[in-house]
Amino acid sequence: MGGALEGVKVLDLTRVLAGPYCTMILADLGADVIKVEGPGGSDETRSWGPPFQNGVSAYYLCANRNKRSLTVNLKTEEGREIIRTLAKEADVLIHNFKSGSMEKWLLDYDSLQKMNPRLVYCSITGFGETGPFRHLAGYDYIIQGMSGLMSITGSEESGPIKIGVAMVDILTGLYSAISIEAALYEREKSGQGQKIDMSLMDTAVSSLANVASNYLISGKVPQRLGNDHPNIVPYSIFKALDGEMIIAVGNNRQFTTLCEVVGNKELADDEKFRTNEARVKNRAELTRIIENLLIAKTVNEWLELLSDKNIPCGPIHSMDQVFEHPQILAREMVVGVDHPEAGPVNLVGSPIKLSRTKVKIDRHPPIAGEHNSEILQQAGFSEEEISRLKENKII
Repeated sequence: MGGALEGVKVLDLTRVLAGPYCTMILADLGADVIKVEGPGGSDETRSWGPPFQNGVSAYYLCANRNKRSLTVNLKTEEGREIIRTLAKEADVLIHNFKSGSMEKWLLDYDSLQKMNPRLVYCSITGFGETGPFRHLAGYDYIIQGMSGLMSITGSEESGPIKIGVAMVDILTGLYSAISIEAALYEREKSGQGQKIDMSLMDTAVSSLANVASNYLISGKVPQRLGNDHPNIVPYSIFKALDGEMIIAVGNNRQFTTLCEVVGNKELADDEKFRTNEARVKNRAELTRIIENLLIAKTVNEWLELLSDKNIPCGPIHSMDQVFEHPQILAREMVVGVDHPEAGPVNLVGSPIKLSRTKVKIDRHPPIAGEHNSEILQQAGFSEEEISRLKENKII
């Protein structure tokens, strides 16, 4: 059986991470994704490293599997006409050029919609296509700072800290995939495509979730709490005899059980800790008491004792421990593919587990222009035309 999105044709004019991550999700689900770059490969991540494997960037490999590659010089009218030809038969076009670029090239939604009314057209920009900042470029790091994410990440001692991966790009890719799938579903009823305007800044602000709600309701500007939770205590990292672990107590019943396990049953009846609201107010004192009790045993000993009593807890794994973990391996979160230049490479698997239309990884992250002839022939170009396009450096 084919993938859930089998038959969906996607023109992917994105690069770096947010857009490619979105289109990789669509490709994993069975869509035919054509990754469009400039001749020679214009996705910056192809050169981001180390690490490289036989000259192929690990960064590029992380977001581009299951796609075909077409190189087109969009600075030429003939190159732009190739995109228009492909867009006539496409279901989705997605790009992350700065606002105004696609309009200048007559590759904007209004222009392409006239040729293909069913086209779902998604733009990903830093700040969206409306508002006073619409013309500015957007970068994950900068957006993390501007959106408030960094103001709540880290501790008072550390100062603002960015998240360890480009999470705004990842979340924007996810939101974009959801939006595209919603537009495709709606098209089944209306017969019409539509434009999707995605913004890294919007995504970052939406990801603030309960922290944003706390501010909007209370008017109090949240402070950095390190590994602590603003609304729940004890819900943090705690030191044991040989290292650190996470304990995440979410209700009074769990707190009472925790007190019993660590050997201070009376703690649950103390007025300063009896309710979650009281525990939040007395966070520092409670943390000191718990850590003084946890120092008696190792992390693994506590994890076993707490897990037996259904207290949410867990270790803090390094990357090697993650990818050696039996649960990760059992869930096929490491997949191997053969790459014509890099050789055998391991990629992170898909978290999407469908019972019938299973995710398949059939294609390696493509070499730039690897499928030029195949894609253009399918679009009706003759071998002579393709040869001429190559000679004139259009593709």
